[in-house]
Amino acid sequence: MTEILSREWQDDSSVAALARARAAVNGVILDKAEIVDLAFSALLAGGHLLIEDLPGVGKTTLANAMSLAIGGQLQRIQFTNDMLPADILGISVFKRETEEFEFRPGPIFANVVLADEINRATPRTQSALLEAMAEGQITVDGQTLALPQPFFVIATQNPLDLVGTYPLPDSQLDRFLLRTHIGYPSQQEERRLLIEPDRRDLLADMQAELDPGQVQNLIAAAAQLHVSEPVLDYIQALIKATRKHAGLRAGLSPRASLALIQTARAYAFVNQQSFCSPDSVKAVFPALASHRLQPIPETGIASEDVVSEILETTAVP
Repeated sequence: MTEILSREWQDDSSVAALARARAAVNGVILDKAEIVDLAFSALLAGGHLLIEDLPGVGKTTLANAMSLAIGGQLQRIQFTNDMLPADILGISVFKRETEEFEFRPGPIFANVVLADEINRATPRTQSALLEAMAEGQITVDGQTLALPQPFFVIATQNPLDLVGTYPLPDSQLDRFLLRTHIGYPSQQEERRLLIEPDRRDLLADMQAELDPGQVQNLIAAAAQLHVSEPVLDYIQALIKATRKHAGLRAGLSPRASLALIQTARAYAFVNQQSFCSPDSVKAVFPALASHRLQPIPETGIASEDVVSEILETTAVP
């Protein structure tokens, strides 16, 4: 049985606030506790989250609920096909009084950035997020500007077969630590949606349970969770299996290996565990690996199927 966090962490105000934040988001997003845990894991691993699914299943609602519960400054960007990089990063404006250019920050300067329908923007505009998501900074007019910390991007994406979408390039996909799907609710939970208050009303009543300082503390605490040698062996076995799979063009990179251990630690911490277990690795592996793998088209196999096969055939310590 997995050991629960020590009494010191149980009593910590940041951990208590994290539990309240999870409960608040689960109160809005019904029947999707595992998806909510993955979202908080992406946050505590210092990464970013991509939510991909059909319109109307709650992608934006989940992103809004997460951003409200986390606290800090929130900016929402509704991506469209006529959007330019300057609409995200900001623009330099000439001031006649001083005869100098003054930089006016764009919506990227926030703790939580909700990038709604990110794949409706052109590749040029999508690329404006690359440096920000990888390094927590942007470069404008030759000047490097740091972004607020923590910096967390929650993006939603429509399926690529819908009209008006542009596929995210591999470099952009790799900036997202996790990609998840929400799916339809169960019949029982959908009935609750029909009879309970509108989700927008619930969002309007949400309070911030965390602040940026607490989030930074939680990120640091999650990174300290112990990972045993057998679990490290398991992580390496999963990574190796992707590199040897005949249906893939290439396996996961060393950067993905580091991301996997970070995310597994964060997932264990979100679930109040004092160490990283194989179950935590298994829980985050599909969301971390599937969007990074490229199946060979001739095989007709999807990356999600490859991930499932690898999990089933790799021995668990």
